[in-house]
Amino acid sequence: MAMRFDEAEPVLWFTLALATALSVATGDALTKKFFGRFSALEMAVVASLFNLPFVLITIPFIPVPELDRVFWWTVCILVPLDAFALYLYMRAIKASPLSLSIPFLSFTPVFMIFTGFLILEEVPNIFGVVGIGCVVIGSYILNAAEARHGYLAPFQAIFKEQGSVLMLIVSLIYSLLAVLGKKAIQHSSPLFFGFFFLGALDLVTLVFFPLFGKIRWGALLRMPNKGICVGLLLYVHVLCHVLAISMIKAVYMISVKRTSVLFSVVYGWLLFKESEISNRILGAFLMFLGVVCISLLG
Repeated sequence: MAMRFDEAEPVLWFTLALATALSVATGDALTKKFFGRFSALEMAVVASLFNLPFVLITIPFIPVPELDRVFWWTVCILVPLDAFALYLYMRAIKASPLSLSIPFLSFTPVFMIFTGFLILEEVPNIFGVVGIGCVVIGSYILNAAEARHGYLAPFQAIFKEQGSVLMLIVSLIYSLLAVLGKKAIQHSSPLFFGFFFLGALDLVTLVFFPLFGKIRWGALLRMPNKGICVGLLLYVHVLCHVLAISMIKAVYMISVKRTSVLFSVVYGWLLFKESEISNRILGAFLMFLGVVCISLLG
């Protein structure tokens, strides 16, 4: 018997959200695998370089909604902030194991709770507090092997790992971007904003990043297959993201998307033979549960 659309839609948004998570994690892993010998600036540039053609082909087919001043000033703030976050993100995955950097993206909703409390005086409920606890305990377990040096050593190890610290900064920036991105979508549409923003970010990356360091364009262009693979994964990530978020409340979609931290830990083990993987999978899983708790119940 054929499945009705209203029965199929939950399966569809969940599949798209899961595809978003998988494309994010795969893109990060392959960027590190293929381009890890390049600088962080070059690692950021390569995704934009090979992603931009896909975006330019897509944009003409997307309906343009009515755009107001709020949309434009929001985008003007978002793009440079996201470009800076992208650079720090690449520095993080270049400097540290995936299993000790990517899971710290789970702190984004934690930071959102604290900014909501400080700015809006919003008090988290018990589930929000439990979610924060899961994220913090999970971050401890990531470095549980350090506990032999003292009970606080796993927390101290976080700040000794460059990638962990950088990804915490990225999480803080993302907590601000999440609010601004929601504002921009409210004044446009999910599909238009997703690809317009990605195209703008690609252009800013390609034009301005070379001003801050040497980009070996020739070396990058001599790796077209690997570059297209990374660029296409970024495109799929954004496409699945905007389609999923247009079907369901953002909190549900983002909760599923955060399974990317689990995929990243597994990739760290499979592709880079990262150690202490059982602790890191458990820690990342607890951090993921914390995100779900905060997003859905907090």
